[in-house]
Amino acid sequence: MVTLLLIVIYLSFISLGLPDSLLGAAWPTMQPLLAVPISYAGYLSMIISCGTVLSSLFADRLLRRFGTHAVVCCSVLLTACALLGYSCAQYYWMLCLFAVPYGLGAGAVDAALNHYVAVHFAARHMSWLHCFWGVGAALSPYIMSFYLSRNDDWQGGYRAVALLQMVLTVILFCSLPLWKRMKADPSADSGADSLPPLPMRTLLRQKGVWQALMTFFCYCALESTAGLWASSFLVHERGVDAGTAARFASLFYIGITAGRALCGFVSERLGDHRMIRLGCIGIAAGVILLLLPLPRGFALAGLITVGFGCAPIYPSQIHATPQVFGRAHAQALIGMQMAAAYVGTTLMPPLFGLCADSVGLGMFPLYLLLFLVLMALLTEQVHGARIQTGK
Repeated sequence: MVTLLLIVIYLSFISLGLPDSLLGAAWPTMQPLLAVPISYAGYLSMIISCGTVLSSLFADRLLRRFGTHAVVCCSVLLTACALLGYSCAQYYWMLCLFAVPYGLGAGAVDAALNHYVAVHFAARHMSWLHCFWGVGAALSPYIMSFYLSRNDDWQGGYRAVALLQMVLTVILFCSLPLWKRMKADPSADSGADSLPPLPMRTLLRQKGVWQALMTFFCYCALESTAGLWASSFLVHERGVDAGTAARFASLFYIGITAGRALCGFVSERLGDHRMIRLGCIGIAAGVILLLLPLPRGFALAGLITVGFGCAPIYPSQIHATPQVFGRAHAQALIGMQMAAAYVGTTLMPPLFGLCADSVGLGMFPLYLLLFLVLMALLTEQVHGARIQTGK
């Protein structure tokens, strides 16, 4: 039963990853057809991320009241409906409208499943969980590329992903007996529901909490900027056509997916902090390849390397939360971490779009490097606070 439940959870994270790379892959084609500036992709990303911030902050209360299964099912259904709306949109304002339910659904799924796996399963399952997010994120650019090759049909790409989301929603609703069996197991109780939720200001007073939140902010700023703007960087700075760039941009997500699959075999041996350090080194190597004025093959290798570097960071950050700050309030803290992550996703890609309008897309690697340095410094501060408190 536990194995079947894990399969369902992994499928849920595929559904979370499927839409995340669609906008970046489709935007070079969508932008001239919608007759809006190139930076407007950042505003769509910002609206989506605002919804995820809100749903992440309320995730603790929703999970306590309705349970993980109900929250995940309804959230995936909400996301599927939003993607169907995208597939019918004719104007930019319609995309902005449907971005709201998409963001609300995505944030609740993320917080719910990350907490569930962090508390109930070993570190390798957290890596493999986010590996399946990468499966979805790497698959959708290929889907979009297929439809772009057919008369620039970006709406068809969104429609295909929406149908996949609907299928996954049906699977989730049918999995209710598995969740009930897990809940009936006394060993599966994390103890979080037996304690009242603490106010956010109280949690923020915990040593190392704000630094941990900022590491999530920096990581997601880096990852979301790379995912959204990689295609545009290849088109405008490396001379790649839009359809090919959509396929090549998926290399970033393939790097994340393959890296997380491998990390699952070594994460428990090396520990969360070492995995994060190795990830930062990998990102640095990839950014250097993107930065140097070399043939486009090196840029493609750089995208894969950045993806490999990103692979262990987010799962390791989340899995460490119950150990560093305690299991009892991990659910609330992970919700706050998801909110901080999506604030980074909300603000930083559109900021890069504005910078690109003024300076050019050539600053893409330097922008990634900035957040890498900040994240590495903050990670060491969190680790130092953990040593001092004896956790």
